[in-house]
Amino acid sequence: MRFVQCENTGFHLRVALIGPAGSGKSYTALRIATELASGDNKAAILDTENRSARRYARDFRRRFLALELQRFAPADYIQAIKDAAAEGVEVLVIDSLSHAWMGKGGVLEMVDQSAKRQARGSSGSSFNGWREVTPEHNRLVEALIQAPLHLIVTMRVKTEYVVEK
Repeated sequence: MRFVQCENTGFHLRVALIGPAGSGKSYTALRIATELASGDNKAAILDTENRSARRYARDFRRRFLALELQRFAPADYIQAIKDAAAEGVEVLVIDSLSHAWMGKGGVLEMVDQSAKRQARGSSGSSFNGWREVTPEHNRLVEALIQAPLHLIVTMRVKTEYVVEK
């Protein structure tokens, strides 16, 4: 065995910003991304929030790129991460990762569709759907971990309201 000099190189930041709608997740993520990137157009945002990133273009002097997703399957997120890396993006904001789970084409919808397909007329069990979809979700997690760039993801939380007299 041989010990080698330890260096602080080759690491990529992984940050998750979690909060309810309107709490400033997108703005904060873009603020971090544009400061962390080495120059203009080295930061990008994967916008799943109905083109909401456009509202910040002026605030950040258009120093970031945007890709607007219409479907939220894990494969779409994986492809977007690959495309960002291929374009030389250094910092990618995924706003919001929550849609990969509960959005149109996301994991929960994929499970329901799979269960219905496998049921073929009888009442479908979601357990069968999970068996088919879990590997897709795992590929997304692996893509997030292995991405050769800094990643900042936003995720929504549900707000609980309690009405008291």
